[in-house]
Amino acid sequence: MTAPERTGFAGKIDSYFEITERGSNIGREIRGGLTTFFTMAYIVVLNPLIIGTVADGEGNFLGGGDAPNLALVAAATALVAGILSIIMGVWARFPLAMAAGLGINAFLAYSIASREGMSWPEAMGFVVIEGIVVFILVLTNFRKAVFAAVPNFLKQAIAVGIGLFLAFIGLYDAGIVRSGAGTPTQFGDGGYITTWPMLVFIIGLFTAIVLMVKKVRGALLISIIVATVAAVIIEAVAGLGASVDNPNGWALVVPVLPDAIVSAPDFSLVGQVDLFGGFTSLPVLTALLLIFSLLITDFFDTMGTMTAVGAEAGLNDENGNPPRTQQVLLVDSIGAAAGGLGSVSSNTSYIESAAGVGDGARTGLASIVTGIAFLLSTFLTPLYALVPFEAATPVLVVVGFLMVSQVAGIDWKDYRIAIPAFLTFILMPFGYSISAGIGVGFISYVLLQLVSGGARKVHPLMWGTAGAFVVYFASGLFL
Repeated sequence: MTAPERTGFAGKIDSYFEITERGSNIGREIRGGLTTFFTMAYIVVLNPLIIGTVADGEGNFLGGGDAPNLALVAAATALVAGILSIIMGVWARFPLAMAAGLGINAFLAYSIASREGMSWPEAMGFVVIEGIVVFILVLTNFRKAVFAAVPNFLKQAIAVGIGLFLAFIGLYDAGIVRSGAGTPTQFGDGGYITTWPMLVFIIGLFTAIVLMVKKVRGALLISIIVATVAAVIIEAVAGLGASVDNPNGWALVVPVLPDAIVSAPDFSLVGQVDLFGGFTSLPVLTALLLIFSLLITDFFDTMGTMTAVGAEAGLNDENGNPPRTQQVLLVDSIGAAAGGLGSVSSNTSYIESAAGVGDGARTGLASIVTGIAFLLSTFLTPLYALVPFEAATPVLVVVGFLMVSQVAGIDWKDYRIAIPAFLTFILMPFGYSISAGIGVGFISYVLLQLVSGGARKVHPLMWGTAGAFVVYFASGLFL
């Protein structure tokens, strides 16, 4: 049976995106695109709370000044996500949306921008450089070679470590885990929930957990909204204020309703980039290793993401490859550099796109709808400055859980695999450094292969990277 003849503008849209051929229609694509937006819209709230609340090595926050500029970061986050999702839809014609990547934004904030002497524009310059490198690797097909160089279990361990790191940040920033009396950390205040903000965190966390278990779409965004509403009510009644004035107050953002809900977005954050300044603020080797760590952190998700989304949509070929793979990878690599230029951290493809696919999306038209929704959300940035830490950080814990689930794919019976993996992911939260976990994991893997007769199995790129990390860690003895 042949497809019906397509005429007019709708027919051209159908033909270009192959909507009918893929078993969909324009209505399903619109619905699927909106579903994807609502499942990943939390990033517009969460990204500002990760990168917008960390002062750089000079004491300034992203966007400048000695106070967070959350609305500014939210507007730029939504802008870049919207533009890239539309490009993905138009060029790659694949139902995959993009936004600032969780994990890499934490690495950027806590392991790069906050280093002594570094500034946020310099940190964003590193992101742009990393994105350009990835783009070149895609054009030359070298990305697949690098992808093959790092053993899969180390990729999984990196994801697990970042998940633990994000969960720890969420718990600590909300005050659920804090410095203890006689112990490095403790739960709550002496083991108890003693403040209203802590209760808001608990409300947000269990709302997210329950909704996820019940498979409610948009669970993370809904949990942020529920916890924020609770926080606004509590602040209106109790008038807690900020923790700097009241030890039982809110950690950073006081949840008070803004004067206006809709306002013209401020995109002045875009373009605040110093491309090569980081090489003067840090030793060259340190700068190169940090860029490499960014690349590693950012590099490996997209192939798995697009394959999973393609499989969910029934679009992959007999070898498991999605259609227009090269175009998808090129747009994704552009996302890294675009995120740096937009001062919102590297942007990457989101696995949440599978929610839109589950709701019927099969083509790039859905990604365009998602992108348009992100662009419209830039006019709601006053609301993003309303969300307190305690309402948003539960999502970090839940995202941490989702990332830690990859631990199941590691062979714990083979010590040559298990020990490097273990060191990789425990050192990230305990050492408060993603790059430290990656470096020690790479070094221990190469070392254990060397002493156990498996040196030939180690890719030359892994030898070079492990050696660079050895020099990097040892440089502290001589600096």
